[in-house]
Amino acid sequence: MPTWQLHTADALTLLPTLTTPVDAVICDPPYNSGGRTMTSRTSRSARQKYMTSGGRHHGFDLGDFTGDNRDQRSYIAWLALILAECHRLTRPGGAALVFTDWRQLPATTDALQAAGYTWRGVAVWQKAVARPQPGYLRQSCEFIAWGSRGAMDPGNDPVYLPGHFTGSQPRGNNRRHLTQKPLDVMQQLVRIVPPGGTVLDPFAGSGTTGAAALLEGRGFIGIEESAQYAEIARARLSEAAVA
Repeated sequence: MPTWQLHTADALTLLPTLTTPVDAVICDPPYNSGGRTMTSRTSRSARQKYMTSGGRHHGFDLGDFTGDNRDQRSYIAWLALILAECHRLTRPGGAALVFTDWRQLPATTDALQAAGYTWRGVAVWQKAVARPQPGYLRQSCEFIAWGSRGAMDPGNDPVYLPGHFTGSQPRGNNRRHLTQKPLDVMQQLVRIVPPGGTVLDPFAGSGTTGAAALLEGRGFIGIEESAQYAEIARARLSEAAVA
């Protein structure tokens, strides 16, 4: 049975203390985006950026999270430091998959490479449900910058993953985080790890990456700074571990 652990801590503080090798890093860091100017990126909380209903969704209080209002230069430096520690823990040939939006895509690919990973490409996450914009192209896509620690070996039974994923944020009672990713999309992504391997997520949020890993027969190590979200994640991970 796959095992899991979840740490309630700041990732940059905790990661240097970890020694367990992992087969991939799959994460959804705070994008530090949400506007065309520094003021619009840095003056609003995550809840103000991503919710129009005061942070409540179907009776749940979707908690705020920190770290989403850095300016551009500090975002690149901070993410590179996080990913450098992830690179240290990643087995040779292991992958790193990092979510981002269109504004921060160049910064994210810079941080990925500065951390030591070989940049391999960009995949697309298309949100089937997205708000239309009068006179504009609909902003219905986010992205996954990905790379590897050195050369990759597909092995004798390689997995064939798409470069385009479609799925909407959970709705109703299944929505437990402001920026929660679709479980089915994450279940596809964790298959880049061999069965029985381990996924690391330094921004675990409500535990979607971990739940996907466990459901797909992979182990999981997560870090989440928010005590509120860590509690939600532990409950989801416990449930997924016995599913």
